[in-house]
Amino acid sequence: MTPLYYAISAVLVAWHWALTNILQMNPHGGATWVLSIIGLTLTVRAALIPLFVKQIKSSRNMQLIQPKVKELQKKYGHDRERLAQETMKLYRESGTNPFASCLPILIQMPIFLALFRLLDHHAANGSGIAFLTTDLAKSFGSAELFGVIPLKATFLQSGGSIAVQVVAALLVVAMTATTFTTQRQLMSKNMPPDALTGPYAQQQKLLLYVLPVVFAVGGIAFPIGVLFYWTTSNLWTMGQQFYVIRNNPAPGTSAAKAKEERDRLKAQKHGKVVEAAPVEEPEPERRPQQRQQPKKQSREKRKKSSGPRPAPKPEGGTND
Repeated sequence: MTPLYYAISAVLVAWHWALTNILQMNPHGGATWVLSIIGLTLTVRAALIPLFVKQIKSSRNMQLIQPKVKELQKKYGHDRERLAQETMKLYRESGTNPFASCLPILIQMPIFLALFRLLDHHAANGSGIAFLTTDLAKSFGSAELFGVIPLKATFLQSGGSIAVQVVAALLVVAMTATTFTTQRQLMSKNMPPDALTGPYAQQQKLLLYVLPVVFAVGGIAFPIGVLFYWTTSNLWTMGQQFYVIRNNPAPGTSAAKAKEERDRLKAQKHGKVVEAAPVEEPEPERRPQQRQQPKKQSREKRKKSSGPRPAPKPEGGTND
């Protein structure tokens, strides 16, 4: 964790210096340190944009290849080893990494833990580490938002302060709601119908309901400052994902149809005629032609259609 302590403390102290010396904010004020934490969050998320783009591409590929994955499951469902080999082959051919969608959160977790340690231990005890000197650690540990809410306090360790519990509860709710909304947004707007079933869809549904519960339960033990970090990070994720889904949706999704409609209206507004994409109607089901039964005819009609019958030959006679 030592390299992370240096990296996080450097960014945190840099934002604190800018707010104090450029904006002339109180160096010991809780608002200054909260804005420093928010600045740290924005810096970290901006650095993770390339990984987020990779995550979006991987998630999209995972959605688009789900029909092929289902075909492999039907074909090799009886042979798990062969199914795994063919599935990994499909991932390689399509350039899909099933673990890429976890990279941003996996990288954020050590940063989150390092910030938690800075607040929970070093700032609370006034012991400096890395670029967070002893004086800055004491300032950070004694900082109070609105003059009554210590940034190192938690919902469980509020010191009997109702204000701390109310703010902590609001931040936990915000953190949980943004996590749920972000995952729900991805599933409802940027996943084709074929991807809403199968193992990948089950994984997404599990994340939809499990992650908010995990954050809600664990959030009551997080310091106020850490809750500000995670809530800001979730808001960034939600906004970033909204932008990507709106401007570069996955094919065959409701977001893609909405974008086509916006592009069409925008083109019409500028005087351009946009022809709607032809809708392929399904071919009518062809039924085998039934053999027509001949109509019943009367005896006289049958005689006329068959013509006169040849005269019978006389027995034993010869033709002259």
